[in-house]
Amino acid sequence: MDAILHEKLLEETEEERAILEGDQAINKKIYTNRTSDFVIQSDKFLKDDLIMIRKHPRYINFPKHSHDYIEMNYVFHGTFHQKVAKQPIHLKKGDILLLNQYIEHELSACSEEDIVINFIIHPAFFDYILSNLSTGFIQSQMLQFLMNSMFDYNQTGQFLYYPVANSKRIQAIMNDLLKEMMFDSILSQSKIKFQMGLLILELIEEQNLTQEDTLQTSQHAFLTEVFRYIEEHYQDANLQSLAKQCHQTAYWISKQIKALTKQNFKDLVQEKRLLVAKNLLIYSDLSMRAIAEEVGYENISYFYRLFKQKYGNTPKAYKKQLIES
Repeated sequence: MDAILHEKLLEETEEERAILEGDQAINKKIYTNRTSDFVIQSDKFLKDDLIMIRKHPRYINFPKHSHDYIEMNYVFHGTFHQKVAKQPIHLKKGDILLLNQYIEHELSACSEEDIVINFIIHPAFFDYILSNLSTGFIQSQMLQFLMNSMFDYNQTGQFLYYPVANSKRIQAIMNDLLKEMMFDSILSQSKIKFQMGLLILELIEEQNLTQEDTLQTSQHAFLTEVFRYIEEHYQDANLQSLAKQCHQTAYWISKQIKALTKQNFKDLVQEKRLLVAKNLLIYSDLSMRAIAEEVGYENISYFYRLFKQKYGNTPKAYKKQLIES
């Protein structure tokens, strides 16, 4: 453990000093503007950022509440006891708990040596991860699927518990994140975003390593085959050809893809074609018509319309913007 970081985190915050001086109720005005149900609001902490890191207040029980953001609890030192959807959860040093924005939990008071760090994460941050950490079509689509499996967007309360105290990689990332939190610099926010992205990827991998559900494994294998097919045949990809390769009906393939990715087969093919078109636009001297034909579009007007929907500009305007920037 970093002794300097530990000493810094032991220092009482203004909120903790008020509790020690006799304030025995959580000051809800710090957390929400609502007067009825206790929903902690991201606007109270995030301002214009996507992530905020703060130490959980010690010495007091925290009443039942939910959030309008995704929260991550990390036990830096000691233990942390809470009830999540009425289920007792006991975290020890090094453990991580992820909670989506639809779940309620109540927290037991931490002692002086119990140091818990709360990560307040705007849901939009996960779009940021996808756009910055996925390097290609297969990686992007698989990462999207994995994130959907981590954060179920059907508005039901969910949490994920990670007993990762023995993971040197994850603990090293957490240590770096806390240093950026405590010893702020001009690049801290950027570093925190990328380190958090790496942490999420490590947690996804950890989840896969411990996943014993054979259904989940078969789903991953199926999607890998789908994405690889599109990668190799995007110019003339069609559902019937994929179905034949998978020895299934086109109807079954279509339903599975929609259920697992929340996208249609046509959408996935289009995603790949436009990614290739963008790269040809940047790195080749091909004409717009040649690029459209190269990625599988005979109708150049249709290609222009799809490209603008995806990237916000026509291909010509997009390339001009890149040249001038």
